[in-house]
Amino acid sequence: MRTLLSTTIIDFSTTTTSFTSAGRSTAKRPKLHHLSTAEHRNHLSQQPPLLPGLPDHIAQHCLSLVPPSILYSVCHSWRQLIYSPSFPPFLSLFAIFESTEPQQQDPEKLHFSSFDPISCDWQHLPLPPPGSYSRFLLRHPSFISRKLPIQSVAVSGKLILLAATADRLQPALSKPLIFNPITKEWAQGPTIPKPRRWCAAGVSGEAVFVASGIGSGYNTDVARSVDKWDLGFHSHKQEGRWDKMRNLKDGKFSRDAIEAVGWRGKLCMVNVKGDAAKDGTIYDVKTDSWGDMPEGMLAGWRGPAAAMEEETIYVVDESKGSLKWYDRFKDSWVEVVENEMLKGAQQVAAARGKVCVLLADGGGIVVVDVVASPARLWVVDAPPGLQGVAIHILPRLCHQEIQTK
Repeated sequence: MRTLLSTTIIDFSTTTTSFTSAGRSTAKRPKLHHLSTAEHRNHLSQQPPLLPGLPDHIAQHCLSLVPPSILYSVCHSWRQLIYSPSFPPFLSLFAIFESTEPQQQDPEKLHFSSFDPISCDWQHLPLPPPGSYSRFLLRHPSFISRKLPIQSVAVSGKLILLAATADRLQPALSKPLIFNPITKEWAQGPTIPKPRRWCAAGVSGEAVFVASGIGSGYNTDVARSVDKWDLGFHSHKQEGRWDKMRNLKDGKFSRDAIEAVGWRGKLCMVNVKGDAAKDGTIYDVKTDSWGDMPEGMLAGWRGPAAAMEEETIYVVDESKGSLKWYDRFKDSWVEVVENEMLKGAQQVAAARGKVCVLLADGGGIVVVDVVASPARLWVVDAPPGLQGVAIHILPRLCHQEIQTK
């Protein structure tokens, strides 16, 4: 039975929490996002004082220590503050949806939405600008039993679409599509040297990686290729560039659309989803080298996976409906919780002590509080008439001109 989120807040707004193998947690303070002097003066002239007797910039520092869920419930000016560009953003769920209405099942018409954990509302995102991508296909007669994937990542507070399938089974994206939650705008990244689909996609630090996959057809060069786009290094340049990295030793990782999970300066990935027999490999970002995945890690990798702040990997065993975390010292997986709802899970995202799991039917997202003992679960239902294709955890949207459903 589902526990609806309408009575429960996903508190991503507290300090960042991740597990060590001994079960301890580490925490990071959120950063303030400062406005320019002119913007700050304009803000001051239009708003009542946040705290009577204090300048707003000092009041904002004080209020940043209070959980946003509390500020939201106190007064209108504080509610506005937590959604302003100058306030440390709390985290929200972001999702890509498709319509379940028969008359609206146009693969091109995807829906991008964000779930605000404080107001408990789904909020619509603008669509990418026309002409920035080819028509996305989610289904094709040649693949009756499966959806065609849209591969996306979250990095540096942005949502990035990297790979998808277009008409005639061609790659749909020649450039990444980038959504900024603060500005609510889409942009394009640098041209991908070898546009692809059914690849491995992942993030380490501020760098995006795509590996293997296929183009319009199978090609050994594409199947073994690895490219990196470092958003941190190129942050002050207009677009940046993709850099070629060391090739994979073979093309085994072009069989499925898979996650390359960023973990402790490495990327971990397997070549097929689910609990089928599979190969695994680990890429060392610093040394640009590939190595074998530890036996215990590979044996327990039986479903979608994600890393909490790139420190602890969580995986859902699709067959058992079990969420586990990887103990690197014992090379084994430790069960957090088992629940029927987790069976057949499509995707996992993790941040600040919460693991979010996209349900098999795409009709909701299970949220697991892995810090609580025992772990707590509840469900965020998808908006009516929609089912999830992908999920991520990113900074909340600014609140101006957002339509709520």
